[in-house]
Amino acid sequence: MKDMNHMRDEHTQHDIAVIGGGLAGVCAAVAAARLGRRVALVHNRPVLGGNSSSEVRVWVCGATAHGVHRYARETGIMGELYTENQYRNPEGNPYYWDQVVLDAVLAEPLIDLYLNTDVREVTADGPDHERTVRSVTGWMMGSERRITFHAEQFLDCTGDGLVGHLAGAHHRIGREARSEFDEPWAPLEADGELLGSTILFYTKDAGRPVKFVPPSYAKDLSSTPILRNRVLRTGDNGCDYWWIEWGGELDTVEDNERIRDELHAAVMGIWDHIKNSGEFDADHLTLEWVGSLPGKREYRRFIGDHVLTQNDILSQRQFPDRVAFGGWSVDLHPVQGMYADEPGARQRYADGIFHIPLRSLYSVNVGNLFFAGRNISATHIAFGATRVMATCATLGEAAGTAAALCVAEKTDPRTLAIERTDLLRRTLLRQDASVMGVSDRDPADLAPRARVTASSHVRRLAAEPVDGRSAELYPLNRDIGILLPVDPVLGTVELFVSSPGGTELTVELWGTGLPENGVPLDHIATTTLTVPAGEPTWAPAAFGYRPRQPGNAVVVVRRNPDAAVYRLPIRTDGVLALRRKLDGDTAVDDDIPEEEGQAVIEWSARELRRSSFCFRVVEETSAFTPRKTVNGFQRPYGGPQLWSSEPVADPWQMGQYLQLDWDTDQDVRTVHLVFDDDVDEYLNNLHRHRTPFEVMPELVRDYRVQTLMPNGEWHTLATVRGNRRRHRVHTFQDAGPVRTAALRVLVEATHGSPHAHVHAVRVYAG
Repeated sequence: MKDMNHMRDEHTQHDIAVIGGGLAGVCAAVAAARLGRRVALVHNRPVLGGNSSSEVRVWVCGATAHGVHRYARETGIMGELYTENQYRNPEGNPYYWDQVVLDAVLAEPLIDLYLNTDVREVTADGPDHERTVRSVTGWMMGSERRITFHAEQFLDCTGDGLVGHLAGAHHRIGREARSEFDEPWAPLEADGELLGSTILFYTKDAGRPVKFVPPSYAKDLSSTPILRNRVLRTGDNGCDYWWIEWGGELDTVEDNERIRDELHAAVMGIWDHIKNSGEFDADHLTLEWVGSLPGKREYRRFIGDHVLTQNDILSQRQFPDRVAFGGWSVDLHPVQGMYADEPGARQRYADGIFHIPLRSLYSVNVGNLFFAGRNISATHIAFGATRVMATCATLGEAAGTAAALCVAEKTDPRTLAIERTDLLRRTLLRQDASVMGVSDRDPADLAPRARVTASSHVRRLAAEPVDGRSAELYPLNRDIGILLPVDPVLGTVELFVSSPGGTELTVELWGTGLPENGVPLDHIATTTLTVPAGEPTWAPAAFGYRPRQPGNAVVVVRRNPDAAVYRLPIRTDGVLALRRKLDGDTAVDDDIPEEEGQAVIEWSARELRRSSFCFRVVEETSAFTPRKTVNGFQRPYGGPQLWSSEPVADPWQMGQYLQLDWDTDQDVRTVHLVFDDDVDEYLNNLHRHRTPFEVMPELVRDYRVQTLMPNGEWHTLATVRGNRRRHRVHTFQDAGPVRTAALRVLVEATHGSPHAHVHAVRVYAG
């Protein structure tokens, strides 16, 4: 008979133990498992996802920053979660999001998942400067199981950093002094101030009058600054109330219960005011859900070999060991939270995305401890930009990848970051991870050795009102811009313009500073064009610009109330329409004042996405040639970095192909394909922004991978129908590698785009 009085004491052995099942931990575990490592994923809640889960319901934000940055959406595992949720969960149901995250973990046979397991003990040894974690022990709630996890590498993805703390990892809590890292936003003296925690709520229309009797603990808002300093609206839900924040002056772990009670009191007080003050049309509204778990923003931040700083972020520092990128603003909140008299946040954006090095993802003094999420090695100021969950997820994939490489190569995190960066970069690119501006000439990749041709490719950059497409008049009451690739030359660009009485327009050409940016920063040339009175006409602006290497540029048309340009409701490959901000324009967040001198705020693309100002470049472009698929880039960077076919009439009958020919036969075992799912399109798990597409139209839907037979016929190795992934890997090994001198990808249909797009092709013999 089973001993009913004995607690089960268990021990497990894994290659890697990931503690914390938020998005950072999930992506870390999935990345390591896909590289062949046995992984324990240990989480102290019943559902995965951390602050993004249905228990807390924080929006998953990242480098796009609500659409502020260009071509910045995450790829890799986080990208898979975004696009799968977009397909499964177009309404943004928090419970469906839970299932998307859980399914991603369950799909990996090498992950052992332990939910409801709270790790409270850590066994580590060695001197303070060189410690090693041996095991961690957790209690599985509801099952009376005490489980000790042994592993070679450990990842602290707990957010609060308890595992690292118990292991003796060096860390900080609070704000650094300004003098330590020369950060403009840091206080003169170090202190213990933090960002506070938040509890959110949802409402719904009951279709009939519903009363609300406030509980005794509901906060009287008249006794607080909330009514004069914060905006209450009946249509808001969830993260619209991000500003319900408190606890920054306390210890957000030790005082967690007190913070939760204060937040609950505030939520009830806010809802009481909306329902019962008579100021709102709220008779039919009722509470649908109120969080019970405070969503924490900040606690411990570990010390790594590099401490990321405000200056690193705003200067967009190019680290040799960069493994992920972010794009959220340096976003800091007043320590008093919702009771502060000042605005709820202060934000500053870099000119484009910023980079994060591997040296910020492992402990400076614990040799086998990685971390990912909000607890990475960053100052309080820099943490304000890295803390959002899509960025945390990409850090998780990077840390999980690095941990798997450490196990496989029998090395340590520091050696990997400093001496094995080629291996790290190559591995991240092979899995389509979220890295920007990293190109690798993989010696094992056969594709760059091939001649690459295609059925067709786009040769002209243009958005023209032809074939029945009507253009909308767009008055020049502000400066506008056209971001486009210059590859290899921009001699003359023609603009479709009009003026009732005739006028002159000032047109300028600007560089973007860095290839990852999409704003005018460096002036190149200015010209003036004459617009005759009367009907719309094409007016040429001559620049004769040939950059040292291909890259993006911005054609800027200066404000002129006597003229207009024209806009088409279509997306043009590699091109974005920009508009310059005017006083009175809607802010990124209308509850937060915007600082001056932010180029990505001054020049916005959000309102014009999937539309194009009418233009045409006289010279042919090389931006979409087939060879772009083997140049080592897998996403837009200083240009689209993809092959684009000429448009076809029916996107469901494409018949376009990309072909690789070698001089001699090659052994082909694995083919990696990276398609285009428009990383400029801003996605959100709970749909703060509603994207109308369940699948991005640019993504290839149906395709075949084919090899050329000796008789000259094409033999199909793989057929895919209904594809919804940008990164596909095809392995041919049942009868050994395929021996061939030619390979092609035949695109038979997209999800709606008239162009076939492929970012990258990689071919391996092993």
